[in-house]
Amino acid sequence: MSPRCRSCTPVPAELRDAAGMLERRWTMATIYACSSGAARFNEFRQSLPGVSPTTLSERLDQLEKAGVVERTLVPGRPPHSEYRLTARGERLARAVAGLLAK
Repeated sequence: MSPRCRSCTPVPAELRDAAGMLERRWTMATIYACSSGAARFNEFRQSLPGVSPTTLSERLDQLEKAGVVERTLVPGRPPHSEYRLTARGERLARAVAGLLAK
């Protein structure tokens, strides 16, 4: 058993929550796709080959509830939704893009 770290700072709950959200499959890729211009559901599907419609719908819903994306209903025939990154989403997108840096 290792001794308790007396100088360690507890990991903030917000960071634990963000990490929990990002570890779900397709979440980081969805954020990246949104930052790269995808706004409509089918644009996400084109950017994320292999993701099922159900999974993509779940991820977009989770990201919306987490305040990472905002969904706007666009009237028309047929009406559709568009997704945009929020300020929080922009910060996460920069972190995700940073993973690609060499």
